[in-house]
Amino acid sequence: MTDLTRLTAAETAAAVASGETSAVDVAQAHLDRIGAIDEKVHAFLHVDTEGALSAARAVDDRRAKGEKLGPLAGVPLALKDIFATKGIPTTVGSKILEGWIPPYDATVTKRLKDAGIVILGKTNMDEFAMGSSTENSAYGPTGNPWDLTRIPGGSGGGSSAALASYQAPLAIGTDTGGSIRQPAAVTGTVGVKPTYGGVSRYGMVAFSSSLDQGGPCARTVLDAALLHEAIAGHDPLDSTSIDAPVPAVVEAARNGNVKGMRIGVVKEFGGEGYQAGVMQRFNESVELLRELGAEIVEISCPSFTLALPAYYLIAPSEASSNLARFDAMRYGLRVGDDGTKSAEEVTALTREAGFGDEVKRRIILGTYALSSGYYDAYYGSAQKVRTLITRDFETAFGRVDVLVSPTTPTTAFPIGERVDDPMAMYLADLCTIPSNLAGNAAMSIPCGLAPEDGLPVGLQIIAPAMADDRLYRVGAAVEAALTGRWGHPLLEEAPAL
Repeated sequence: MTDLTRLTAAETAAAVASGETSAVDVAQAHLDRIGAIDEKVHAFLHVDTEGALSAARAVDDRRAKGEKLGPLAGVPLALKDIFATKGIPTTVGSKILEGWIPPYDATVTKRLKDAGIVILGKTNMDEFAMGSSTENSAYGPTGNPWDLTRIPGGSGGGSSAALASYQAPLAIGTDTGGSIRQPAAVTGTVGVKPTYGGVSRYGMVAFSSSLDQGGPCARTVLDAALLHEAIAGHDPLDSTSIDAPVPAVVEAARNGNVKGMRIGVVKEFGGEGYQAGVMQRFNESVELLRELGAEIVEISCPSFTLALPAYYLIAPSEASSNLARFDAMRYGLRVGDDGTKSAEEVTALTREAGFGDEVKRRIILGTYALSSGYYDAYYGSAQKVRTLITRDFETAFGRVDVLVSPTTPTTAFPIGERVDDPMAMYLADLCTIPSNLAGNAAMSIPCGLAPEDGLPVGLQIIAPAMADDRLYRVGAAVEAALTGRWGHPLLEEAPAL
């Protein structure tokens, strides 16, 4: 049989369901792959060998009894270390939660288990999801499988790297300002930010509550759709969860067709600061959509130019509130508790030791923006810009079915290049942030390699809220056309590790 780690999730599920292979064999193949290469990649923070094999055996037992299996039963998955997992560590990439073992499962974790998906372990990430490179992890950076000296994106670089290095066929990420889509773009994988409220945030450690959204990561559009369907849907434990049917994402992914669709090209996403090769591959993708029967319309969204500063006031403000719970009193790290210091001193020492530089920077920025005398000037103004961005989207979607843009202005940059330049780091999310501010749905799919450096480029597709199926319709059409043009999936061009 073909190397089990090279199968798509859909192929793996079919092989397990038919008895062609067992879920245990699939899980073991991926655990062996992790053991062989993850020391170089550092995609995982924790590998749950015992739990993965136990879950796989349960799937095989169900199949042996003739029980009907779900569409992804027996398929391994890499879970971003921001979701609570009962009995195994959840650190959120931070020293302040080092060793914390949750007593419960996040809703996403529970739905994965209920679907028979085998969780291999927890993936590396920028601390508290604050970053665009995974260099802000307290446990060291992850390498991009295309070039281990370059970043795999962030904050979910561990999940994207696990996919691109064939350590898992599926992964889960979270997207606050682009942390699913940007890693997907720079690793040549597929990443989807569902409509805000489409996937439960219960048990997902909060960074910025009005922006955070969990979503699927995969190597194909269909695999992403199958995972999307497994984790999405209303959850009464999440007050922001949408009580409505999940869009027909799997059907759209199986029947991708853009003929007759109106597709808008965002005028503001291009020009100075965009790598020439990124724009070349993006423009080729737009022409491909035209060839596939779509009508291309140029769309101007002027407020998008204000999205980055608005985001970096709103997100840190919410973070300064959310992270106040890490006070050394209830759980996590505790420093200086020798009986001679006050609770306030212990809290201060713990936060000094437990939070990294980027987390401290955003807490300080957010606290300042919310402070008396500055609230209206900063946080209040940013929320007004957010409204303008939402209106720009509404106007655009009155004219077109979806919008497209490059996912990122550049390909993966070298590890260490932007560590001392926060503004340069923040610019990696220039194209992705507007969708988080508006709460609509967006996807990144690979659209080729940049000629300058041979690294992956992502095409971003943006759809209205609760029209997530449009993402998969367009993504599947482009994926099929490009795979046919290349003669193979893009990831086959990645260097073997």
